[in-house]
Amino acid sequence: MEARIYAVTGAASGIGAATADHLAASGAEVIRCDVRDADVLADLTTPQGRDSLVSGVTAASGGRLDGVVAVAGIALPSELTVRLNFFGTVATLEGLRPLLSASPQPRAVAVSSLSAIVAADEGLAASCLTMDEAAATAAARALVESGQGRAVYPSSKLALNRWVRRAALSWAASGIPLNAVAPGVVDTLTARTTFLDDPRTRALVAAAMPQPLGFPGPVEGVASLLAWTVGVGNSFMTGQILYADGGAEATLRG
Repeated sequence: MEARIYAVTGAASGIGAATADHLAASGAEVIRCDVRDADVLADLTTPQGRDSLVSGVTAASGGRLDGVVAVAGIALPSELTVRLNFFGTVATLEGLRPLLSASPQPRAVAVSSLSAIVAADEGLAASCLTMDEAAATAAARALVESGQGRAVYPSSKLALNRWVRRAALSWAASGIPLNAVAPGVVDTLTARTTFLDDPRTRALVAAAMPQPLGFPGPVEGVASLLAWTVGVGNSFMTGQILYADGGAEATLRG
């Protein structure tokens, strides 16, 4: 059987690196994409970088992908977060979709976040879904300037969730399952340096996003789920937001 070919963004660290490693260990060919330490170098916050991603992956894949895992993201109180997490992710998926169409069993998945149900701003999420990047980044700047910068990250992920739900219908018509995985807090270097290493901030986050199966959770638990969603075993699920969060979503929503 011919090895499956995957493109993974955000593959230089964290969940992206763990997912790329998981797929490679299964015998797949993995095209790692990031702004550094990757097979394809691309800055997905810019239109030029998004074009570079598509051209680089097209060349590296030989014109066929069996799966796309869109992990790349940041959590800064900045308009760059919207540019990368929403517009960069959508551009990745749409830009690589023609390569998926060349596969007999194509799959795609994006990485969302549990925080989308906790602290998102509906106005910014709605602005993203107009697909007007200039307007959405202006809305993100307004939140930052008003002291609500922490809402930018979850809002970008809420918009992504809604885009996946809507886009999944047309993707399904092309035979491509499209889903999202929403992790809770997992033990990555970024999480440690951002808040896990600070006892007070760690306690606040743990209270806001309670995880009965453990806080923080294991990175591999998210990576293995992402790998399954783009594997041949996932033949009948699409348009879903899968919470890999140690039980937080069930705890918060009841």
